[in-house]
Amino acid sequence: MASAISVAGRRVECIEDQSILESLLRAGVWMPNSCNQGTCGTCKLQVLSGEVDHRDSPQDTLSAEERTQGLALACQARPLRDTEVALCGSKEARSTHVLRDLAGTVTGVEEIARDTRRILLDLDEALDFSAGQYIELTVPGTIERRQYSLANTAEENKVLELHVRRVPGGLASDQWLFGTIAVGDRVEGLGPLGDFHAPPAEEDTGEPMVLIGGGTGLAPLVGIVRTALARHPNREVVLYHGVRGESDLYDGGVFAELGASYDGFRFVPVLSDETSPDHRSGFPTDAFLEDIPSSRGWSGWLCGPPPMVEAGVKAFKRRRMTPRLIHREKFTPADALTSA
Repeated sequence: MASAISVAGRRVECIEDQSILESLLRAGVWMPNSCNQGTCGTCKLQVLSGEVDHRDSPQDTLSAEERTQGLALACQARPLRDTEVALCGSKEARSTHVLRDLAGTVTGVEEIARDTRRILLDLDEALDFSAGQYIELTVPGTIERRQYSLANTAEENKVLELHVRRVPGGLASDQWLFGTIAVGDRVEGLGPLGDFHAPPAEEDTGEPMVLIGGGTGLAPLVGIVRTALARHPNREVVLYHGVRGESDLYDGGVFAELGASYDGFRFVPVLSDETSPDHRSGFPTDAFLEDIPSSRGWSGWLCGPPPMVEAGVKAFKRRRMTPRLIHREKFTPADALTSA
């Protein structure tokens, strides 16, 4: 049975078994969102009236006390009847790309690094999104969906590029994307999702940028970097890629071309478990602290494992970066959560 969701004067129909978040985004109503798995708490909202089923909302993200106070996770909660909700805190509504179903054909499967693949999907219809956002793909033969960031710019909206790291035993990564997938296969999903993305062109001031990606957390940063440099070719952009060893690095040629085209761009690979005469050793957040004495006026972008993101936030603040200019995406694949 369908129910209605009301927020900030907008009323949206929510079909049976559809989350509040998905219903609003499909109607073009913005709701803060990040992981879409119930683990980050970004989409937490206040239920003003009505009733919701919290489904699989983790206790670590939404405590029993918060539930009694009327809080809910929009990505997990389903309305049981007509319900009115409100954003928590000082979050204000903003424009968003409409969430929609997508379908396409696999046109490329390429090994690019240790346990890492590039997957290319040619969509039946182009997808409107902002650089840095992600899509969800349905694992064939199941109802399970998995999240994958886009390495594209917004203009590259027909053939999507995904960077996938294998999670041993993972339903999607190991069994499908490193197993049965083949060029010519049909895929289905939905998108775009996520608030980690390049700002609209009219809001991009051209400030210097530092970006730190861990593993395949590099993927959304590629589209953000290319977008930023295309808009302001003279801006300073430093991109750090943190991996365990040289065999985990990829797309060095892409970054070399960017460095040759834009004087202000610098790519810094950092190895945590190996030493190499060609690369830095240690952690990318430490490399940033060594390289940049002050990041006042810069924007910072972090995508990778939660410990790396948390260390990056602390490093940016040590270098006097304004908190509102720190953007983060904790990159924990659903397969890894399931395995854990």
